[in-house]
Amino acid sequence: MHGQTVATLGRRIVAGAFPEGAVLDLAALGRELDVSMTVLRESLRVLAAKGLVEARQKRGTVVRERRFWNLLDTDVTRWRAHAGETARLLRDLGELREMVEPEAAALAARRRTEADLAELDSALAAMADAVHGSAEAAADADLRWHRALLRATHNELVSALDSVVEPALSLRDALVHEAAVTDPVPSHAAVVDAVRRRDPAAAATAMRALLAEAAQDAEEITGDVAEHGVGTTAGDPASATARREREE
Repeated sequence: MHGQTVATLGRRIVAGAFPEGAVLDLAALGRELDVSMTVLRESLRVLAAKGLVEARQKRGTVVRERRFWNLLDTDVTRWRAHAGETARLLRDLGELREMVEPEAAALAARRRTEADLAELDSALAAMADAVHGSAEAAADADLRWHRALLRATHNELVSALDSVVEPALSLRDALVHEAAVTDPVPSHAAVVDAVRRRDPAAAATAMRALLAEAAQDAEEITGDVAEHGVGTTAGDPASATARREREE
């Protein structure tokens, strides 16, 4: 009940049903959602931790401006997709990755260890096994590979960037692997090969090629979403995720 209430309110806030600065009527929400005030207040504390609401003296619980939202939070990312922001999310993710991952690949080529290579190879093998498997397995393998690459830089701050890209990358993978897109294994293997040869320039170039391929896949996905409808229609993969959430 608690999790469902958090998701319901979070989706409404992100979709604009409760605009920025709106004061939430807790009594009315409790009646509408058929939950106790205890459950409602606990749910609002979760949303406050995500930056969506805050309690103000003499005013009550207020929806915060979007600039305060934790846009890297996994739930917020999912709710934005549910609200029809899939194209914007994938665009922003692509731009973020272009800033980070080519240089990370180059640094990994300089500093990688045999243990790093073993983990990259293992993640790559998992990606290959998941090509014709479930979307969840493919996404997990992809995330594992990207974490391994960041760790191979042996820079703690760069390694910590997995928490920055992971939420949106998870969404991107869920969408990509539910669609007919390019086999991701060759482009990832090219990066690993360059890292293995300790060739920073080649690693960065291979990563840029991987990102260009990912951008093309994202463009095809968002075009398909636009064609079938965005946010709450049957054709939107993000909507399918939302439907599964409601069923759970």
